[in-house]
Amino acid sequence: MQVAGGKGHLLAFAGLSASYFAHIGFFNPYLPLWLKDLGLPIFVISLLTSVQSVTRVFAPYAWGALSDHTGERVKLLRFSAAVALVSSFGLWWNGGPWWLGLVLLVMFTHTSSMMSLTEAAMAHLVAGDWGRYGRIRLWGSAGFLVTVFFAGEWFERFGMRHFPAWAAGTLAVVLVATLRLPDVREPVTAHSHEKLPVGPVLRIPAVRWFFASLFFHVMSHFAVYGFLSLYLDSLGYGKGTIGLLWALSVVAEIAWFFLQGRLLGLLAMPRWLVLCGVATVLRMGTTAGLGQWIWALVVAQLLHALSFAAHHTTCIAMVTRHFPGRLRGRGQALFTVIGYGFGGVLGVLAGGAIAQRFGYVVMFGVATALAVVASFCAWRAQKLEKAV
Repeated sequence: MQVAGGKGHLLAFAGLSASYFAHIGFFNPYLPLWLKDLGLPIFVISLLTSVQSVTRVFAPYAWGALSDHTGERVKLLRFSAAVALVSSFGLWWNGGPWWLGLVLLVMFTHTSSMMSLTEAAMAHLVAGDWGRYGRIRLWGSAGFLVTVFFAGEWFERFGMRHFPAWAAGTLAVVLVATLRLPDVREPVTAHSHEKLPVGPVLRIPAVRWFFASLFFHVMSHFAVYGFLSLYLDSLGYGKGTIGLLWALSVVAEIAWFFLQGRLLGLLAMPRWLVLCGVATVLRMGTTAGLGQWIWALVVAQLLHALSFAAHHTTCIAMVTRHFPGRLRGRGQALFTVIGYGFGGVLGVLAGGAIAQRFGYVVMFGVATALAVVASFCAWRAQKLEKAV
């Protein structure tokens, strides 16, 4: 963006990150429990929670291409936040699964676009300084931590009936945060004589293996994103304890983002990708086999620092490297589409079907196998990157 990256601009993006993930921090962990409270079966819950991943198949790339075409990332963020807030009012009326699916479709189509637009802008703003990126991004983790903890305590005390009010309230804060962003416009690429297609980049073997690793890595994580709360509930853990375990993972995430400026330089980015894959294997395997033991769940949640936080920054760095300049918006969108779109849809739908038929332990076992595949793909990407 045409900004100097001064303190005011950094604080504005930190505020957006904090508010956006504060919304995610309550919505994603407790949406399955709210749907269960409405009396819906597990497979229907998995279908409704997969709507977010479905929108990530098409929305981020469409919004990314539009932002590259117009240069109006900030205005698009404001528009998305406003529509998401208005659509969330539909959650107040329980019109059945089809109505809820429609409301979530409209809402997620707009919230799903926000992260790729923000990541593209932030990647340009920090100009490769991943320590600086981590200091902005940790505010998102802090926002997630606050709501996942307080929402858990709230729902434990008052039940799930206030879920729609939490949705509207947190999205209102997101809208306010977008209004505080610097009102700037990026250079428009639509009228450039030189068109830069993404096809040649996607034909690079290392890039293909990277995206394959991303796909399986994120797909395995949807055992956590979509079903960890239900799994812990089935084991007899209270909503307060569930919130604390989610919060613990975010504490680890914040610690990583705070320290990553000093840690990332220890390994090349492709090696970090492999390490994050191995950490995911350990996390999913521990959750599957030792869920009755609270200490094991604590260890598994602490591995979130590597399985998500380090992996996220590594992916953003690798996408920025392979999709520079006018490819940036579409590159970040592909990251969301391939990982959280296709990987998310298959992860939630398959997870719901497996959990309903075989139970949550088997589902987390399958997630462990997917993490093994992701680690292999990351290893292949690393080998090919070294060969370049």
